[in-house]
Amino acid sequence: MARPMKDRKVCKEPRTKVFGPSKYEVEDEGLCIYMSIEEYEVIRLMDYCKHNQISCAEFMGVARSTVQRIYESARQKIASSLVEGKKLVITGGHYTVCEQQEHDGSCNNCK
Repeated sequence: MARPMKDRKVCKEPRTKVFGPSKYEVEDEGLCIYMSIEEYEVIRLMDYCKHNQISCAEFMGVARSTVQRIYESARQKIASSLVEGKKLVITGGHYTVCEQQEHDGSCNNCK
C-alpha cells in the first residue's frame, strides 16, 4: 500500500495563476500545461529567493529528495510551456498555506 501524500507548506498562493499565449482559452486541455502550487513554491524559493534544496525542504516540511523531484518536474513544465507555446496554469496539489502570515501577505519563514 502506498504512503498517503503529505501536505507541503507554502507561503502563499500565487497572485497570477495563468501564464502564456493569450490566443488560447484556459479550457483548451491540449494547449495547457498544469503546475501544482507546491511546484510553484519550489521554483519561488529556489530560483527567486535563492534558497538551496535543504532550506527549501525545511520550510516546506518535506525531504530534500522530494524538493529535488518537485523542482525537476516544475522546470520541465516551464520549459515545455516556453518551447511549445502552451499556457502554464498553476493549480491544485497537496499543500497548506503557512499560518505565520503578516500584513503584507508574506510570512516570517520566507523573509
